[in-house]
Amino acid sequence: MPLTSDDDIKALLESVRTIALVGASDRPDRPSYGVMATLQHHGYRVIPINPQIAGEHLHGEFIFGDMAVLGDPIDMVDIFRNSAAAGAAVDQAIAVGAKAVWMQLGVIDEAAAARAEAAGLQVVMDRCPAIELRRLQVAPIG
Repeated sequence: MPLTSDDDIKALLESVRTIALVGASDRPDRPSYGVMATLQHHGYRVIPINPQIAGEHLHGEFIFGDMAVLGDPIDMVDIFRNSAAAGAAVDQAIAVGAKAVWMQLGVIDEAAAARAEAAGLQVVMDRCPAIELRRLQVAPIG
């Protein structure tokens, strides 16, 4: 079952240090742009993933085209893709050994969530970590 209790979601956000943000955008009007900045400001290292702008930089981080080429371990994958594309991102998260997947507001894929949980990952769906940080009063990562 995906995480739904405040305590479980807060514990996940407190345990995470490195986040891969799939669907990162370099356009300031896109939600992923602001969420990435918010997560960084909170103390997380956020690695942007977007094959269309790979090789560029966003908020000081190199943009990768694919999680498979990351050299650093990933604690959580934040998915800013539509529900139909979320499964592929979840499968990549499993393949790179992430500990959790977080599907953004409006992103729901029960089958992908089940695959992630079967592989030992924690799952959150249809929520935004930036909103949850404030709502749950998660202390900044130090």
